[in-house]
Parts: sequence; C-alpha cells; structure tokens
Amino acid sequence: MSYIIDRRLNAKKKSTVNRQRFLRRYRHHIKKAVTEAVDKRSITDIDQGESISIPSRDINEPVFHHGRGGVSKRVLPGNDQFQSGDHISRPPAGEGQGGAGSDASDSGEGMDDFVFQITQEEFLNFMFEDLALPNLVKRQLAGIEEFEFRRAGISNEGNPGKVNIVRSLRSANSRRIALTGKKRKQLRVLEEKIAALEEIDSNTDELKQLNEAAEELRRKIKRVPWLDDFDLKYNLHVKHPKPSSKAVMFCLMDVSGSMDQSTKDIAKRFFLLLYLFLQRNYEKTEVVFIRHHTSAKEVDEEEFFYSRETGGTIVSSALKLMDEILTERYSPSEWNIYAAQASDGDNWNDDSEACYKVLTEKLMPRLQYFSYIEITSREHQALWRSYESVSSDFPESFAMRQLEEPGDIFPVFRQLFQKKTS
Repeated sequence: MSYIIDRRLNAKKKSTVNRQRFLRRYRHHIKKAVTEAVDKRSITDIDQGESISIPSRDINEPVFHHGRGGVSKRVLPGNDQFQSGDHISRPPAGEGQGGAGSDASDSGEGMDDFVFQITQEEFLNFMFEDLALPNLVKRQLAGIEEFEFRRAGISNEGNPGKVNIVRSLRSANSRRIALTGKKRKQLRVLEEKIAALEEIDSNTDELKQLNEAAEELRRKIKRVPWLDDFDLKYNLHVKHPKPSSKAVMFCLMDVSGSMDQSTKDIAKRFFLLLYLFLQRNYEKTEVVFIRHHTSAKEVDEEEFFYSRETGGTIVSSALKLMDEILTERYSPSEWNIYAAQASDGDNWNDDSEACYKVLTEKLMPRLQYFSYIEITSREHQALWRSYESVSSDFPESFAMRQLEEPGDIFPVFRQLFQKKTS
C-alpha cells in the first residue's frame, strides 16, 4: 500500500477551513450531542463548549493505492459451501473488529470512539441554527440610521485597496493605442518599403535611412509608459441608509411562593436560553426583565436570574407594568416588540380575566409575538384557559406550551422560535 503525505507548510487559516469541513461532515452527531448537552447543563455553564463523541464506524478516511497494471490471468479455486445468491451469516461476536462499548473478548481488535472539543462559538451556532424571531419587520428608527456601502461605478481617485485592475489596464491600453497609433502606421509603411528594397538591393543608402527612421519610431513607441497615474481607476462606493431591525424582548417570570425551586430553575434556564439566542443573533435587540409575585418590578439581568424574592401571585401586575414600559419607551412604529412569559399556572382569584383584557386590548395589537410557557405537571387552571382564548383571538402572534421537566426546555424553545419558510 502507498501513502501520500502532504509535507507542505500550512497556509494561513488552513486549519480553520479543515475544521469547518469536519464540522459539516459530522453535523448529525454534533447536533445530537448539542441537543443532549442543553438538557443536562445548569444555568451557569449553558453557553460553554462541549466534547463530541463520534463512533469509530463513522470515521472513514479515503485511501490512495496503486491499481493492478498490465494484463494478468488469475485462476480462482471453486468452493463446495456456497452458490450464487447464498446469504453469508455474520461472524460470531469477538471474531470481527470491535468498537467502543463492546463486550470484552480474548480475540479481535477494536478502536475507541473519536472525541473532540467544539468551542463556545461552534456550540452556540449549532444550538441556535434554524431559529429566528417570528414576524420581524424592518423599521427605520427616527434619528438613528445605519448605513451600508454600495457600488456606484468607477472613480479616477481613491485608495489603493479599491483599484479596479481590469478598468485600469483597459484605460492604459486605450491610452497607448491613442498616443502611438500614428507612429505605428508610419512604422508599417516604412517596414513595407524596407521589405521591397531588400528584395532589390540590401546595401543602398536609401535602405539605410529607412532603417534608421524605423528604429527611431520604435524608440518613440517604447517611450510611451505602459501604465501611468491617470490610467488608474477605482471602485466607487457610496453610503446608503439602511433600515434597522430594532427589537425588544420582554421576559416575564413568576417568582411567587407556588413556584418551587425546581420550577424556577426550569424557568430560568428557558429565559437564559432565550437571552443567549437574542445576544447571539440580534445585535440591536434590547431585553427588559420583569419579575412578579403580587407586584411586578423591572430588574436587571443579575437580579432576574439569581434573586430569591418570593410572595403571592397576581400575574396581571407584570402585564400592566409591561404596558407602561411600552408606552413610555418603545413605540410600535419603531420597534419590533416581543414577550416571553413563564409561570406555573397559579393565579389569584379572578386575575386571569384581567390578564385576558390587558393582553387583548392593550398588548397584543402592538406585539409581534408573545410566547407563554406553563411549567406544571398538574391539570391546567384558569390562567391557561384565559390564555387559550387569547391564542384563538391572535393565532399568528400568540403561542403557548407546557413544560414538565428540564428535558422539555430545548424542544419547546425550538417550537416557539422555529424559523418559518415561505
């Protein structure tokens, strides 16, 4: 067998290209490992890298070898065991090639699974691919504009990095043709006369003068520069205003006494997943954190995820505070407005009807999308039924799901924010 070894030095970022090719090749294994890792991780380490294990049977590399050359004859012995069309049974366990996780035996050879580490960047890429904020609309924010550069033809001035090589060479060639056209025509005439005289007599004074004149014309043609400063042409780029996709996400979390620690942990993991998704995919997205029990309060990220405050349950207090913040800071004509709410479904007396009124009359007409998750394994209560009515009134922009255990978080998250194709 022949082995081909590439001893060339690695070019710049060559290993990066090879790694991306490797990630594409084993995308199925990596995607599966990332999904399983999200379900197992805690709040603090959900955005770290991950070790991926690939079974040895899936690591097949191409092998180069020399084929049989020339003409040859082979005599193959017959057999008294098999005939055409027979099925050959598998060899007994231990006689073939083993693999990781197989039972021990006194024969055969095996190979461990291939394990490699993906970075935090790659982990988040696989985790959030095919996800998007629903109904995102480009809105021009008054007073703040983004610009992008667009091609706007060719300019005679610019920086060296924008030189248009083709246009510059075309301009130089045109200039040389224009400046030397008359001399080239005269040179052709002289060369024809020289050729005619050389057939008659090659030692005449007239022939010598013609050769001197032709040589002088050639020197003048060569003196024309091949490329001059004013031949250089540059790509012209101009700034165009670009509509900006401004979005705000409201995160509403129930921290009442009915939410035990495990239920709160599931809610926090859901919101942390949402927060990472927004930070990862949308640079211009603001996040507003609201915690509520009997009263609602806008808090920062640290207090939202780690505060231990608790109390009774009045869900409408969070929705009313959200309405106040929207009115003061986020105009629907300039912002894409989203909301995500997590609760265990418990609510105070007739407050669920108040939630329905606030949502249908004030919030939903201004929102792009509202997602509600209820973390409970019990039967649904009045809040869920009120939200079902909201969902029937706004089927395109209101979604609700139930969570029972940490393993449901990522599948439900993907359902809520799955990218829709036209």
